[in-house]
Amino acid sequence: MQPSPNLGQIQRWLQAVITHPGGVGEGIESDEAQQEVTLTPDDVERLILPSRQLSSLERLGIYANAYYARLIECFHEEFPALLHALGEETFDAFVFGYLQTYPSRSYTLGDLSADFPGFLAETRPAGDESDSSEADWADFLVDLATLERAYSEAFDGPGDEHEPGLDVNQLAAITPDRLADVVLVPAASLRLMTLRSPVQEYISGIRHKTDPLPPPAQPTWLALWRRDYSVRREAITECQHALLQAILAGRPLGEAIAVAASLAPDDADTLAGELNAWFSHWATAGFFRQARLP
Repeated sequence: MQPSPNLGQIQRWLQAVITHPGGVGEGIESDEAQQEVTLTPDDVERLILPSRQLSSLERLGIYANAYYARLIECFHEEFPALLHALGEETFDAFVFGYLQTYPSRSYTLGDLSADFPGFLAETRPAGDESDSSEADWADFLVDLATLERAYSEAFDGPGDEHEPGLDVNQLAAITPDRLADVVLVPAASLRLMTLRSPVQEYISGIRHKTDPLPPPAQPTWLALWRRDYSVRREAITECQHALLQAILAGRPLGEAIAVAASLAPDDADTLAGELNAWFSHWATAGFFRQARLP
């Protein structure tokens, strides 16, 4: 005869059963639950008593449903623009499908949606190549989720609130003959994004409650960072994106500028004239922590 489970075993069993993506029946029969308490769905009343109105399985089901309902509420809070675009019923169906594939495995809800944009990309319909509107709509949804998730990661991730940051005058003080060798250290939160439409405008519309329409497809590049505990984003050009990406990769300033110049070989003079303004603005905005010379 199996000895009576202790409190810790019962707690771990309940967690395995309630959070199982296949429901309480499959949860009871799962290896994780069986390691704690050896039961089948038919004899679960040995551990969980029924009530006058509900069976033991039905009572467990209430907790399981509440668990998933709370997780879905978390997605409502994290992805308000995607929720608006899809509507609540469709959005919840996507989230529930995601939780079946990527159940929560972390102690923090901050990790819960980490794979959600990837899940949307994996499960998007193949579509008909002749129907560009359908493809644009799917791309829009994936990009929307990607940007909203990036906001969360930037907000919860490392920042530079206690660092002085790069002073514009420090950069200006470097002599021209040494400038090409400078390595700019980016802010810890700085990230670059390449999107297929300006979904940041749609997100802004939702935040300002203007009920926006999805924007038409258009290649979009963004810089995203956190400053003073507030997540900020800025639309940048493809050339600026290439320049900043090279800096993020740790390349010296001369090499990074050469990468950007390769995108506009016939407009090198214009690029040279804009660089000072770009770096002055980025330094003031908090893109960089410091400038290093070898």
